[in-house]
Amino acid sequence: MKKLILASILSAATLTAVAAPETYNVDPSHTFASFEINHLGYSTQRGAFQKTAGTITLDSEKKTGSADITIDTASLNTGWEARDKHLKSEDFFNVAKFPSITFKGKTFKFDGDKLASVSGDFTLLGVTKPLTLNVVNFKCAPHPMSKKPACGADAVATIKRSDFGMAAYVPAVSDEVTLRIQVEASK
Repeated sequence: MKKLILASILSAATLTAVAAPETYNVDPSHTFASFEINHLGYSTQRGAFQKTAGTITLDSEKKTGSADITIDTASLNTGWEARDKHLKSEDFFNVAKFPSITFKGKTFKFDGDKLASVSGDFTLLGVTKPLTLNVVNFKCAPHPMSKKPACGADAVATIKRSDFGMAAYVPAVSDEVTLRIQVEASK
């Protein structure tokens, strides 16, 4: 009887350990935050942020998680220095006053074992609004090189920049902006 009780306790402890949330650190060399915006109806302009940091916490058993992502606005790069300077000014990202953009994901929605979306709070120019990132690619597995547990995802959402106080040149420069975050994180 004692062996049966001990086996039950050990099994419960093992299940609890397996079901515990795991925290992954964002890999800045494989994480890419970018945006797309229509310019005067002629073309889609793209930009990226070269520095992104944060953590992802995932409980695969309970299908829950959280995300804490910080994007360094001063790391903005569109491939043209004059445009970057203007985008970093008070007209747009106001980098001097607002050095970061954040996303605090609170609700993970799964479709089976695949992460389908992450909802939370998005902060831009000091204004926080709810945002849902739709996840179009998701994978968790041991990393083939480091052998450490790793997860990755491609997420996308559309915002109205004027909702965050970034209204310069609307409507000539589109109010709608597509946000994309490709993230890799490991333990």
